[in-house]
Amino acid sequence: MKISEILRRKRVSLSFEVFPPKKDAPFAPVAEAVRRLCAAKPAFMSVTYGAGGGANVNTLAVAEEVLAHGVDALAHLTCVASSREKIAGELARFHNAGIENILALRGDRTDEMKESGEYGHASDLATDIASHGGFCIGGACYPECHPDCAHLADDIANLKYKVDAGVEFLVTQMFFDNNIFYRYLAKVREAGIGIPVVAGVMPVTNGRQIARIVKLSGTYLPSRFKAIIDRFGDDPAQMAAAGIAYATEQIIDLVANGVNAIHLYTMNKPAIAEAIVRNLGSIIGMD
Repeated sequence: MKISEILRRKRVSLSFEVFPPKKDAPFAPVAEAVRRLCAAKPAFMSVTYGAGGGANVNTLAVAEEVLAHGVDALAHLTCVASSREKIAGELARFHNAGIENILALRGDRTDEMKESGEYGHASDLATDIASHGGFCIGGACYPECHPDCAHLADDIANLKYKVDAGVEFLVTQMFFDNNIFYRYLAKVREAGIGIPVVAGVMPVTNGRQIARIVKLSGTYLPSRFKAIIDRFGDDPAQMAAAGIAYATEQIIDLVANGVNAIHLYTMNKPAIAEAIVRNLGSIIGMD
């Protein structure tokens, strides 16, 4: 099923993200994670693409694994340093495998990539996917502004280009303060962007993880969240429990405020997702 149809439903949808194994890593652990995550009955599951724009053949294999367990798959596709011929080949492979949904992304650029490739922006990729036909196209958005954009107003204007190019739904970068998301959503709607916006939530279950997140994305950490890291960050079991509780509270608040689509960045840890689903229970209709 196309994700645009899933998001039109009245009930709350909870979806998961997984990433494929690295080139030489075994496939079995990821396949087992997919099996367990699919057993939690997410609305759909996204599968990330190769880092730095490098094609990852395992993306398709993991997406096929998701489909085999009866869950709709959202395959990520990045265009940085890619040719149109290469993208056309990727789209053909996705189509032949029965993938109906693609998250169109520019991807992270290294200095060497800045002058290479035929795509400058994710909106260019979305245009090509739309012209190919047959796919439901998603896009990424950044409640705290894209790292490469100086002003949020400009970032939202660029987001409108993606939507006009054919993007049918958006998935946000992670955030830890729901008020940031609410303010962002209001600005997106004011800009005339009316498509569904899926709220991205990441359960942080170890102290070192948050340092990497802040370094990569500059995500704002509210004082309540910092206190959790300070108090429990050195104890893995306590930090896991606190991170699960914090993410659960985030989702409950989102649902209470009318946000019916939440995407959980699972980091391939099914136990974390399973715990959150148990905590939410009938709140999201997954008990």
